Amino acid sequence: MAYFLIAVATKDNLQRCLETNMAGFTSSINGYWAFTDVDVGDYVSFLHGARVYNLYQVEEKVAIENPDEVGPWEPIKLSSRRYSFPFRLLLKPIRRLSESMIRPEFLYVAENLLLRGGYRKTHFQADEITLYNVSSMGVPLKKNGSHDINGWKIFTPKISFSKELTNPPRVFPMREVILQSLIRKTLERGVLGDVLEAFGIEGDPRDFEVLGEKALPSGHVDLLIKPRHPVGRNPKVLVEVKLGNAGKDDLKQLKVYLKESGPETVGGILIAKSFKKNISVDPNIRFWNYIFNGITKERAYTYEELADRLKICEEGK
Repeated sequence: MAYFLIAVATKDNLQRCLETNMAGFTSSINGYWAFTDVDVGDYVSFLHGARVYNLYQVEEKVAIENPDEVGPWEPIKLSSRRYSFPFRLLLKPIRRLSESMIRPEFLYVAENLLLRGGYRKTHFQADEITLYNVSSMGVPLKKNGSHDINGWKIFTPKISFSKELTNPPRVFPMREVILQSLIRKTLERGVLGDVLEAFGIEGDPRDFEVLGEKALPSGHVDLLIKPRHPVGRNPKVLVEVKLGNAGKDDLKQLKVYLKESGPETVGGILIAKSFKKNISVDPNIRFWNYIFNGITKERAYTYEELADRLKICEEGK
């Protein structure tokens, strides 16, 4: 279970989201990334104009071939390219609220916005403490019937490791943000115990969470591992993900993030397909490999298929 704030660009689009109990993402790679990153059962709110609107739980995810026909969002143009909204989250209303981002309860996300200089993202993952705080804001909402999806032409988007098979929005090329999302969920589903053991952190892995893209003064680290509800101590681990080979520049970047993230950060993990020979050993950073078992360039895969085939472990183990 995770909690996301979904960025909405215009007031009109926000109103359509609130009226339909639905979130839509564009046919771009960032839109597909958001669609895959959020799971059924996760919680979401909308973010627009430095305000947070409503709380929902994701009931279903669908991709449709005819988004322009069914609406409610009009296609947009960015950098002379046209994008529709094929990726949809069908939402169950939980609470009605309209709260300013300057409230201390939204500090985790507000820091990300401030350090990034604005939105520039489809969605932001908040921590579990933020979700608990939001769960007491506003008033409860009753669900207004089921979603009408008659006339929707549904398809299954896929990911390819070959340029020849790429055909957005039906088939996207593998990108680092997609890999980050897959690794975040793999860590949550059974590898967190290995991380805690590697850094000598005591505690039940179920008491820790993995959050995506934490902003820092010099950039953003791909993943942050932290206690869900810290008591006395707040040990954190930073994770940087590289799609190809990682080298000394990637190690240097992670070292900067470790220094900026505070004294309770116990170390970092650099995850890559392989590591260049010029990379040096650092006592505070572990090198991990990822691999997709049985992958071929001759076909495309669903996100779920890749999640089942992904394996990550410390290098040499």
